[in-house]
Amino acid sequence: MKTNYILDGHIPAKPITDLRNMVFTSADKFGDKILYRYKNNEEIDTYSYNKLKDEMIYLGTAFKALNLADNGIAIIGDTHPYYTVTYIAATTAGGYIVPIDRDVSYEQTVNFIIRSEVSTIFYTKSQNQKIEKISKNLTNIRYFVAIEPEENYKFSDKVLTIAEFLKIGKTAYECGNMSYINHKIDMNKMSALLFTSGTTGTSKGVMLSHNNITASVRGASDAVAYDERHSLVSVLPPHHTYEMSCELLTTINLGCEIYINDSLKHTLKSFSTAKPNALVLVPLFVETMYKRIWDEVKKKKLTYKLKIALMANKALLSVGIDLREKIFSQVTCAFGGNLQSIVCGGAPLSAHLIEEFYSFGICIFEGYGITECSPLVAVNRPGKVKLHSVGTPVIGCQVKIDKDNPSDETGEILVKGDNVMLGYFKDQEATDAVFTEDGWFRTGDIGYMDDENFIFITGRKKNVIIMSNGKNIFPEELEEYLSKTPIILESVVVERKSETSDSTLCAIIVPNYEILENKTDEQIASDINAAVKSINKKLPSFKQMRIVEIRKEPFERTTSKKIQRFKIK
Repeated sequence: MKTNYILDGHIPAKPITDLRNMVFTSADKFGDKILYRYKNNEEIDTYSYNKLKDEMIYLGTAFKALNLADNGIAIIGDTHPYYTVTYIAATTAGGYIVPIDRDVSYEQTVNFIIRSEVSTIFYTKSQNQKIEKISKNLTNIRYFVAIEPEENYKFSDKVLTIAEFLKIGKTAYECGNMSYINHKIDMNKMSALLFTSGTTGTSKGVMLSHNNITASVRGASDAVAYDERHSLVSVLPPHHTYEMSCELLTTINLGCEIYINDSLKHTLKSFSTAKPNALVLVPLFVETMYKRIWDEVKKKKLTYKLKIALMANKALLSVGIDLREKIFSQVTCAFGGNLQSIVCGGAPLSAHLIEEFYSFGICIFEGYGITECSPLVAVNRPGKVKLHSVGTPVIGCQVKIDKDNPSDETGEILVKGDNVMLGYFKDQEATDAVFTEDGWFRTGDIGYMDDENFIFITGRKKNVIIMSNGKNIFPEELEEYLSKTPIILESVVVERKSETSDSTLCAIIVPNYEILENKTDEQIASDINAAVKSINKKLPSFKQMRIVEIRKEPFERTTSKKIQRFKIK
């Protein structure tokens, strides 16, 4: 039987003062234990805690020796041990890191690099051609550092490999250069500049101090029940602060092992290969896993049997009998067979998925964060979970609800704490707009807190639809209803004008064509309309969706898998 690593003998995370201190203490505690497993020229390579410490020192010393320590360092590409090393060395040497989305256009990449005023760019293999092509537009860059150089990589005299860069630092350090080791980290200085994902079509530069980043790692370390017995698979893009703070940095503090997924299309294969017992994901991956379960069951003609097993399991659990590992072993083997828990954030997750995964023996702990809060604000914890809630605030973070009227059930979620950003880069007006006079950050999310401090999010302030009758509609609430319908793959609710009304709710729906296979477009439209009509019967009249539009292509998403609403017409 598997050891229960969720509740059994959890070791409290060690305290940290800064990221450099975290790496030193983790290396002292975990030594040559494997931190990363990753593909290197089709072979699986490993990277230890001691190696992280040594190469952080060499890279930080190189920044000092080359007079780059006070500059901005951009990094763009895929998850890689040297991505993490660069991030930590840059933020602890006196400068700041600028993680750039690997999937943005060439023009946007140039724009972010110029806006952030960086002096050096580190990049992984997937970005080799892009960096070479845009380099002529980046005349102020002092060094281009190739993490995974290919043949004929040296397109300029400014190009170095990561090995050459590390050698500069190692030589200086071994000759007595202690400038990095002795550098006093300014905890309140900008250490990271992050460009928001742009779900509304704009990208602001979020300035995080070293104190902000450390606070988020500390909060995540305290909230999750993970330690050195846990292994994970990293699948989210590393430029995203959720992946960097809550997985890549936090796991260093906890002593976990990470298998780095090399491609989105290989994600499920990576789960099967690495056999993780924990994961950090966004809802889209959980939904994909859920779909995979039922697709396989359907293929094997076992749908009825699984539904019966789920009903029987629920009855057994109600009387304290837990046979989930035995009953659902064939289900969980698709993810390696060891998976026990998932921390999920970045977007709303349907409660029925949390319930169903729990039936399979996998606990999902939904959390809440925002880039401006480094990003972690709240999370459900083992033994302290409420469905539909995103949990309670993490340590060092305060949350309150700002209501327009005391009688209102909901209001805007405000946050204060060490995790809250310094502001927006070179945009004082935008910064002032998101802070109250007494220093609370306005998240733009709407929700409420119960008497046990659990936070419930009901919508996004900027997404609110104000009907002609003055009623406020949060589309996320209606999209949650739609998501529970199997024949609906995804949906977005918007406002439309109709012949009979100035303001009508419209559900734009992407059908689940796999379930609706062999049906004509007319039959699909009829089924979808019938499903929406059934949902409308449960809603007050002002929330009912009177128009249904069928969309064949999935909605465009950011790299953090959020739907880009501004692109929906």
